[in-house]
Amino acid sequence: MFDPTDLYRLSGDVPELSDPVLLYHFEGFVDAGGAGRLAVGHLLAELEHRVVATFDVDRLLDYRSRRPIMTFDTDRWIDCESPELVVRLTHDTTGTPFLVMTGPEPDREWELFTEAVGTLATRLNIGKLVTMHGIPMAAPHTRPLGVTTHGTKPELITGPGSPFGKIQVPGSAAALIEFRLGARGHDALGYAVHVPHYLAQAEYPRAAVTALEAVTRSTGLVFPMENLREAAEKTTAEIEEQIVASEELSTAIQGLEQQYDAFTAGAEHENLMAAEPTPMPTGDELAAQFERFLAERDESDS
Repeated sequence: MFDPTDLYRLSGDVPELSDPVLLYHFEGFVDAGGAGRLAVGHLLAELEHRVVATFDVDRLLDYRSRRPIMTFDTDRWIDCESPELVVRLTHDTTGTPFLVMTGPEPDREWELFTEAVGTLATRLNIGKLVTMHGIPMAAPHTRPLGVTTHGTKPELITGPGSPFGKIQVPGSAAALIEFRLGARGHDALGYAVHVPHYLAQAEYPRAAVTALEAVTRSTGLVFPMENLREAAEKTTAEIEEQIVASEELSTAIQGLEQQYDAFTAGAEHENLMAAEPTPMPTGDELAAQFERFLAERDESDS
């Protein structure tokens, strides 16, 4: 019988907390637009924080599937970027403490890892666990980003209903935490931000803004958002520049807008993932068009 507490090490001065939120995101699962990664990265860049728990990545990660970067200089190795999976304590702009768990998604021992997070939730008196990531959807960037909310209790879920029915998808460590700990009475919820499918592989700060705004509505935590919103506005302006310069892109986006507006009006489609009655560009096709535009612009500038 393995002890889940063997998977992590607490710092020597863990404070007594009263129902803090644990915000968590792992790298390695679907995260269209980098929604979750950009959101937690922004918070850790803007807010002072310190590590309160460190997980044993030697047990949890497969180094051969994601090899750490090492630096070689002339005749010797001088550095190794060791991965970290940690829980940090920080405070929002009002001084309210909360926790952030980040790092690579574990490759192995998911059940024991989930047990370990559960023991941490008890030890740190965590009141709510919240995760977030992005999913690609057939929606244009010119419309509001949708959010699918999921949680362990109906009262935790607010906002518009989900566009999905009952579906089966590949699992994730983040989802397993919500599922297992929810069965044991913990409050846990998550947000899947609907990112335009043609921007899924790019960094899309607007998705991170949407994710953090959803977290604020459900937890009351107040985050510094100015720099992230400025990055989102800059990215949107760059996208618009590409579209204006390309008739092909403009036509494709207009088609997506018509499709999206028909859906939101309740006409013709059951959900945004349904098959289209008229030919529409795929996310890969639109992404390729953006890449070609950027390549052509770079060549003309050189």
